[in-house]
Amino acid sequence: MHPQHLSLLVCPRTLKPLTLHDAEYSGEQIQTGRLVESDSGNEYPIRNFIPRFVPAENYANSFGFQWNLFKKTQADAHSGKKISAERFAKETRWGNELAGELMLEAGSGAGRFTPHALETGATVVSFDYSNAVDANYELNGVHPNLLLVQASLYEMPFAHGTFDKVYCFGVLQHTPDPKKSFLALPPMLKPGGKLATDIYLSTWLNALHVKYYMRLFTAGRDPERLYNFTRKYVGFWWPLAKLVRGNRVGQKAISRLIADRSDYLDADDATQREWAELDTFDWFSPQYDQPQTVAGFRRWHEEAGLTDIDVHRGYNGVEARATKA
Repeated sequence: MHPQHLSLLVCPRTLKPLTLHDAEYSGEQIQTGRLVESDSGNEYPIRNFIPRFVPAENYANSFGFQWNLFKKTQADAHSGKKISAERFAKETRWGNELAGELMLEAGSGAGRFTPHALETGATVVSFDYSNAVDANYELNGVHPNLLLVQASLYEMPFAHGTFDKVYCFGVLQHTPDPKKSFLALPPMLKPGGKLATDIYLSTWLNALHVKYYMRLFTAGRDPERLYNFTRKYVGFWWPLAKLVRGNRVGQKAISRLIADRSDYLDADDATQREWAELDTFDWFSPQYDQPQTVAGFRRWHEEAGLTDIDVHRGYNGVEARATKA
């Protein structure tokens, strides 16, 4: 972490400032050390340049495995596409001139959206519950406007009212209590700050999706063994996926069996299969997967006292934007 970002952190339990102890530097960044809240004595390690506010082992272990294995797959710089950049721009609608603002990325994964948040000119604070933050650091950590943290949505190490912008993409449905997770976000905003979120859509069609049945057997399994199974599973269905490519009905059917993204990912076969293995593993591995209706997601925004609420079907199922009053 960069020393100038220390002031952005507080103890997640007491919300009091932290002081740096036993710091060791690599270049201009703090590589290791301890963050201590003097009144309570609570302390948190800095390991591999990242402040750690949660246990190393937690319910998000499969995501850590996934994003460290597929750290580059969804990164636009690796794929040569603009899929993540376009999604970030269209989901947030914040524009690209945010110099001087503070932005919070809640749930970074490997950081597919992090570089596009940084391109706005904002200072970006990005965290994840899993050790996927290590993959994000490898890809984006040298940027002087980025602070990466391993932390929980339920105990964020930031003072309330800190951020101008907050976004949370692809995360809420995979937390133990999606509503509680969502309601933790608005307090992070300054008055007038903007929030952008999404969540899986709850619909009767979910009953036709293989992942909800497979997860009865796969959720919580050893990530490496599950990944090996997923590769074989995708490989079994891959010839059929290639055969029906370009046929709308056939592609819809196969997309209920494996995460075939060929309907929007214009890429060679090896890249298509890499995305399919990543996203199919993402279907099978989470401990939690709790989709919501459009109306229900809108009610959460209303309960949070947000204004300018815009909730509708979109990326990831349901997407939403709102403003803190």
